[in-house]
Amino acid sequence: MTRIDVPQLPPNNHTYSQAMRVGDLVFVSGQLGVDPATRELSPGGIGPQTRQAIDNLATILAAADTSLDRVAKVNIFLTDFGLLPAMNEVFAVRFPHRPAKTTVEIARLDKGALIEIEVIAVA
Repeated sequence: MTRIDVPQLPPNNHTYSQAMRVGDLVFVSGQLGVDPATRELSPGGIGPQTRQAIDNLATILAAADTSLDRVAKVNIFLTDFGLLPAMNEVFAVRFPHRPAKTTVEIARLDKGALIEIEVIAVA
């Protein structure tokens, strides 16, 4: 196993890694729509937060020598299932290969985020 950490992204809690590479698989921890420059949630709601979370995932995947187009599984956590259509608009553009996906509604996320996304990719 190889730990993947990307210093330019917002730091994660010390109890876990941003990603772990195990053989040909890369498991990326959940990412919020936090802008690395400001360390704040991207303003403007679900669209910008979804885009930023995916950008953060792409940065971590690049550090692991893979990319969004190699993502096989996506888990999405939303604080309001009513946000699903707007989230799916952004998702469809960034993941045109249609990886397996699970989306669940949860009570709340850190920082008051609307979405958190985690992925498993092939290296």
